[in-house]
Amino acid sequence: MDGDHTALEVIEHQQAVLVRNFELLHRRSDVHADLDRAEYLLLRMLAEHGSQDINSLAALLGLDPSTAGRQVTSLRRQGLVAGAPAPADRRRSVITPTPAGLRRMEGVRARRAENLAHLLAGWSESDLRALGVMFAKYNGAVAARYLTGATAPARPTPVPEPGTGAGRGSASADADVSADVSG
Repeated sequence: MDGDHTALEVIEHQQAVLVRNFELLHRRSDVHADLDRAEYLLLRMLAEHGSQDINSLAALLGLDPSTAGRQVTSLRRQGLVAGAPAPADRRRSVITPTPAGLRRMEGVRARRAENLAHLLAGWSESDLRALGVMFAKYNGAVAARYLTGATAPARPTPVPEPGTGAGRGSASADADVSADVSG
């Protein structure tokens, strides 16, 4: 460890620096010119978990349903999501990403992966895998403690093996759902 500092003290300090770096990357990058971070994550969650009602989507994102509803309304105005009555309860609306929404989300995902590839270009494959696993484990711990209905840490997102079609950038980006590493 770092001199007289405990592991938790070092991690707390590095977490503060990491948050600051995320803010710096966001301000100095045009990665989110097409979708802001909230819109990107909402579309990413819909793409990963399938169509959701507002309450389920809010729980996935760790948001109040009214906040998720406002974000959905904004995306709906842009034609990036559509809502339809739930088959079992027509009072509920089920939100689905549109093809345009998925294309836009994929464009942002690709730019984020490219940015990550540049930032992490000198890292070994084992270091990249370790970072992906650690981010997934950390995000799972945050979800277990703070997201509605979460009772156990989320399983880490598998990092694809080399040669399976996923490059360095996408492997790291896929392991990172909550943290905003690429800006």
